[in-house]
Amino acid sequence: MTVTKNFKPKAIIFDKDGTLIDFDAMWGGWTVHLAEQLRLACGIDVCHELCMAFDIDESSNKVLAGGKLASMPMSLLYNLTVEVMESFGFNLTNATEIVEQAWCIPDPVILAKPLTDLRVLFAHLTEQGIKIAIATADDRAPTQAMIEAFDIGEFISCIACADDGLPSKPAPDMALTLCARMDVDPANAMVVGDTVSDLKMARASGAGLAVGVLSGVSSAKDLAGFADVLLESIDELNEYALAFAENHSPQTKSGLNPDFAF
Repeated sequence: MTVTKNFKPKAIIFDKDGTLIDFDAMWGGWTVHLAEQLRLACGIDVCHELCMAFDIDESSNKVLAGGKLASMPMSLLYNLTVEVMESFGFNLTNATEIVEQAWCIPDPVILAKPLTDLRVLFAHLTEQGIKIAIATADDRAPTQAMIEAFDIGEFISCIACADDGLPSKPAPDMALTLCARMDVDPANAMVVGDTVSDLKMARASGAGLAVGVLSGVSSAKDLAGFADVLLESIDELNEYALAFAENHSPQTKSGLNPDFAF
């Protein structure tokens, strides 16, 4: 993939958690809440074991880069929770009953904290003829609820979610499916995400640009070997879109990648 200062995609595929919204606010708090629901269901404090299984720093509720919670779809997290309960001596039937009783999903409205004004960003991008899609490891119902809560549905061409039956990231299928639905060659698409899985999906799909953001679970060191561009957050894409509207190359802002200036 070639990195140029004036690369203008026909479509941008965004990851959701850690890219569009604050990952830790959504998922760290949810894990602690789930642990409490499990305690109420079985009488055992499982918070430590659940955090370890989900790869969360229990002291800070921070999700660890490359960990299970950072990339697993909800169905696999459910199965992992059952395994945690089995580790306390419950048989599979009882463990499943406890998890079924306690299971809940993160509130996609209350817990979702956007990392920029999404309406403003998406309006800037669509004004330049750039289509917008979302590829997420979350399920479709909470993803759609988040879209409705932030009133951004009018800007989004399509979404691909964990329960759509497509292979999970880093497989290229989500990106390829979204590009096909938008009638955009992957070479003319940009993929933006906060994990190695997002960026590997970009490369496997032949996306024109793989953009890593540091607003999620990964550090610059984690992403540097997989990203064409590193940004602090998607907020920098506002200047990117406005620069094209004014027909000039964006000015350097982040300093993370001087070959692709913002």
